[in-house]
Amino acid sequence: MVYFIATPIGNLKDISLRALETLREADVVFCEDTRHTLKLLNAYDIKKPLQSCHKFNERQAAERMIACAEEGKNVAVVSDAGMPVISDPGNAACAALKAAGVPYTVVPGANAFLSALVLSALPADRFAFLGFLPGKRGERLRLLQRYRTLDLTLCLHAAPQDVDRYIADMYAVFGDRRAAAAREITKLHEECVGFTLAGGLAGEKRGEYVLIVEGAAESESPLNALSEREHVEHYMAQGMDKREAVKRAAKDRGVPKNQIYKCAVGLSDDRAGDDDEEKR
Repeated sequence: MVYFIATPIGNLKDISLRALETLREADVVFCEDTRHTLKLLNAYDIKKPLQSCHKFNERQAAERMIACAEEGKNVAVVSDAGMPVISDPGNAACAALKAAGVPYTVVPGANAFLSALVLSALPADRFAFLGFLPGKRGERLRLLQRYRTLDLTLCLHAAPQDVDRYIADMYAVFGDRRAAAAREITKLHEECVGFTLAGGLAGEKRGEYVLIVEGAAESESPLNALSEREHVEHYMAQGMDKREAVKRAAKDRGVPKNQIYKCAVGLSDDRAGDDDEEKR
């Protein structure tokens, strides 16, 4: 059997009795970083052969997992912290195991974004997990745009060097909202700081963060659920010329005008010269 096992996200005591039992009974442990996992195993006097399974070799590692399982071995799969697959390696391995008909199960445990959601005190009845946002700003803005009108609390991971730009981009797309930033969860210096997207998060950014952002207000315009072209067409149907419709749609969506204009090419406009002016 293959076991995907959650491991502590900070405090080494946050590991379940079942997880320890499963690790002790495993014949091999696949892990994101063998050095990191070795510290955990040593803390509980567990000696097992370790094999790497990270984002650059996951498919090859999955083949080795399948071979071990077919030999009747117990296989443990862990990431550096928290649940494998959730913003960590493991998803490709799950798919390969399913395709090969090899059974696997989960040993649940610590999770960073759920802990941060509780610490934030923001609404937790409905929420969405975005993981890490795309590295390219254009892709990041397009992803955020998809969540703009949803009344769901948003949870996402952020490296320290990305925190400020993530907040700035969320403000550009969402407008001002309440938010919280959690770090060092379960550790001695755990903190969860509330802030607003408009004000940003003060102070030096150190360590991995979980950002929690409240969802859209019920009064927020539903126009952003339309495609960008449909959004422009809506305003033009109200009597606006294309230039003004593009400006309004861009403002609504928190994106550059030229991005909206590209989607509006071909729409008829009664005012001559608007296309040329907009291109400038």
